[in-house]
Amino acid sequence: MSELINQISEALQSGKAKAVTELIEQALSENVSSKDILEKGLLAGMDIVADKFQKNEVYVPEVLIAARAMNAGTTLLKPHLAEAGAKPIGKAIIGTVKGDLHDIGKNLVRMMFEGKGIEVVDLGVDVSPEKFVEAYETEKPDVVALSALLTTTMGEMKNTVEAFTAAGIRDSVTIMIGGAPVTDSFRNSAGADIYTADAASAAEAAKQAILNK
Repeated sequence: MSELINQISEALQSGKAKAVTELIEQALSENVSSKDILEKGLLAGMDIVADKFQKNEVYVPEVLIAARAMNAGTTLLKPHLAEAGAKPIGKAIIGTVKGDLHDIGKNLVRMMFEGKGIEVVDLGVDVSPEKFVEAYETEKPDVVALSALLTTTMGEMKNTVEAFTAAGIRDSVTIMIGGAPVTDSFRNSAGADIYTADAASAAEAAKQAILNK
């Protein structure tokens, strides 16, 4: 059993989506639990990719390919996990702020979040403060993550935090920000809770924020 799970982890790290799904089907047919396949195969493999990414041993394209393989695996596992009563550790809303159409960084963060077992609601790009607040009211997430790649749109992060304050819900949510021009001192001035420099760190910070709630 452990050999099969190792193979799933290795196939994911290599970005071999077809091999991942075939190995998962084999593991399920041999009565390996869907929870073990998810946690010890897929999530463990994605953790290794995230660690290598932080050490600059792999780069964005490799991470995206591994994340695609992970998505293929989790899609196949979802019905089995539902039967087994497996639940995500928490929920996050993510989006690129108003006026900004960049989505590669956001997509990478989404995949890394999912790799930590966090359910993600992706609002896309050019998301207004009002839309973030509206989505929060509907989804009741643990974390709201804002992305910006332009210095000209960073101000929308502050506007979004202010919109949460105006709606009276600021204290009930962890607001994270990130993107190429963003810094921790800007996080402080914007009134957000967490800033991280890359997608892997963001996912770990989100996981800790959820577990510490």
